[in-house]
Amino acid sequence: MTVLACSRVVSSAPPEAFFDRWADTATWPEWNSDTEWVRMDGPFREGATGTLRPRGGPTVGFRIERLVPGREFVDVSRLPGARLTFAHTVTTRAAAGGADSDVPADGTRTEVSVVIDLSGPLAPVWRLVLGRGLRRSVHRDLVALARAAEAASTAGGGLPASAADARESA
Repeated sequence: MTVLACSRVVSSAPPEAFFDRWADTATWPEWNSDTEWVRMDGPFREGATGTLRPRGGPTVGFRIERLVPGREFVDVSRLPGARLTFAHTVTTRAAAGGADSDVPADGTRTEVSVVIDLSGPLAPVWRLVLGRGLRRSVHRDLVALARAAEAASTAGGGLPASAADARESA
């Protein structure tokens, strides 16, 4: 397995807001700048399949390999000789906040992370083809997702996402 890219953001939106965005695949192009469109073959659930079109690329099939509502969402695309996995994880943690803080009244923050990895005999080739673009976009898209989740979960618009850290693997 080769980790292509990973990123993490901390948000004021609750975990459900992220899962609402993920389950509404029609909105993916709104926060994922590399995606032209996404179509599911059925409901968004573990085992479901779909197709997406990356901007400037061919359509790609994917399968929701794991779905734990409010905690984890893993989708997998099969490429010739490789498997491309996007693992999305949501955790809630306590955070200190004050009257001027964007921390919710209950004192919690949501940490969202994405890890993109490749495996299979042709993974090194696919790493050369996809790695740079995915490393460049993973954090930007995760921040955009956090903003969309925050906007959907707060009256009068969203709060800016605060990037806790962005890590990339070469």
